[in-house]
Parts: sequence; C-alpha cells; structure tokens
Amino acid sequence: MVFDETDKRLLALLQQDCKQTNKELSNKLNLSVTAVYERIKKLEKGGVISNYVALINKETIDKSFMAFCHIKLIQHSKDFVMRFEKEVSTIDEVLECYHISGDYDYLLKVIVKDMASFREFMVKKLTTINHIGSTHSMFVINEVKHTTAITV
Repeated sequence: MVFDETDKRLLALLQQDCKQTNKELSNKLNLSVTAVYERIKKLEKGGVISNYVALINKETIDKSFMAFCHIKLIQHSKDFVMRFEKEVSTIDEVLECYHISGDYDYLLKVIVKDMASFREFMVKKLTTINHIGSTHSMFVINEVKHTTAITV
C-alpha cells in the first residue's frame, strides 16, 4: 500500500489518540469528515490498522516489575517449537514472545508485581512448559523509551 502525506499524518494522529472523532481529525487534516472516514476504512481494510486498544499504566495496576527472558529449547523439532509457542501464548504474564536468532530461541517480555511474583511465574508457569532446555532472565532497571507508535 502506498501512503500519501495525508495518510501518514492520519496514522500519526490516530497512534497518538485513536479516540479522536472524525470531525476532530478532519479539522487537523483539512479534509471533510467523509474523506477521513473513507481513509480510515481503507487503512483498516488494507490491514494497516489492525486494532484499537487502551494502553494501561502498569504502575496503577501494581504490575511494574518487568523482565526479559531468553529461552532455549532442548530440541528444534517442529513439534517442540509449535507446542512451546502454543503454551507460552496462554500465559498472562507474557506480554510478548519472539522467535529469535542467536544463542537463544525465544525472547519473552514478562510483567508481574515484584520479584516474588516473578519467581512464582518461573516456577509454576514458565518452567512447567516441556522442552525448555534453559532460561536466562534480565530485569528492567529503568524504562528509557516505550512507544507503540510506528513512523510511516
């Protein structure tokens, strides 16, 4: 899909605040409300806009302890990979999971209340998944940059 400057500005505005009305967006983009509506529908239909979400402040829900876990599987068979990915996808504490290259097979972004909760997550949830050979965890000291916006 090819984006003109108006599409790019529209996407930037929606990523800043998707609750803006089409009227507000039309004023900012110097377009009619109908034109904004049609552009948004085109972006949704084309799969550029995949979802609208509310971003929650993790401190307000008492989940400010973040860790990244490297996971190495004991074997790289299709069955082991598929079963690991299916099981890890069901764990609420795992916000993101990436199949990666390098010394480890997966990188998980995990969020919990505190260190005790992280230990419980490791013992009762993560390490109960079969086929994990080893794990290596790193804890976030300070979040320097966090964004969900992608520049187009």
